Formats: sequence, C-alpha cells, structure tokens
Amino acid sequence: MNKKDDQVSGATQQRTSTADPLGTNSEIARKLKQYYDELVADEVPDRFADLLSQLEKAEPARKKD
Repeated sequence: MNKKDDQVSGATQQRTSTADPLGTNSEIARKLKQYYDELVADEVPDRFADLLSQLEKAEPARKKD
C-alpha cells in the first residue's frame, strides 16, 4: 500500500469508529440484547412456577431438621 491508501484507510477507520464505537461487535451486541429482552419478557411456565413454589415450601422444613 502507498501513503495515499494508508490515509484513506485511516480516515475510513476513524469515521467508522466515530459512528459506531463497537465496530463489528455492535451487531452482535444488538442481537444479544434483543435475545435477552425476549427471554425476560417470556412468562414462566405454570409447571415451573409450581415446582418453585414446592421448593420454597420445602426449604423451611429442611432448615428445622
């Protein structure tokens, strides 16, 4: 590469880093946030909630033993 190519490449990198501080990782971060938001929004299945309730009831009984 010559000096002009280096200048153009540096300007492109600088412009990209200014516009998007995460660079190529921003798409990954966006997808992870979207997945997390969907996961948190999901309701707990009734069966799972029942199991948690049973566990909470059994826990005080085990502490007394």
